[in-house]
Amino acid sequence: MAMSKAEQVYTKTEALIAAGTTKADAFKQLAGEYGQPVNSIRGSYYAFTSGKGGGGTSRPRRRETTPEDALADARAALERAVAAIDKEVAAAAERAREAKAEHEALQASAEQRKAAITERLEALN
Repeated sequence: MAMSKAEQVYTKTEALIAAGTTKADAFKQLAGEYGQPVNSIRGSYYAFTSGKGGGGTSRPRRRETTPEDALADARAALERAVAAIDKEVAAAAERAREAKAEHEALQASAEQRKAAITERLEALN
């Protein structure tokens, strides 16, 4: 069975991370490879990871809800909420790392870019 794009992105990202690449750099590399925006690659990666958690499983239908069932459902919903918070924090941390890397790259090249533009401006005068 052929792998979905999301699974391919996940597999390649994990391989790059295992080889010592940061997740942000892995997303950038794969974005270039696929010719897509980094956010698209990141979305594919996380879409696959959320699908791996078994979120798509079906449950048998109940004929009646007992107090025990209601309590179990509430507990499961709260446990999912706790796990979702952890995922949100991890995703925000990753976005922060990527933003920091982008800031540093822009800052590092700012003087060179300004000098090149200034040179071209002076050539126009």
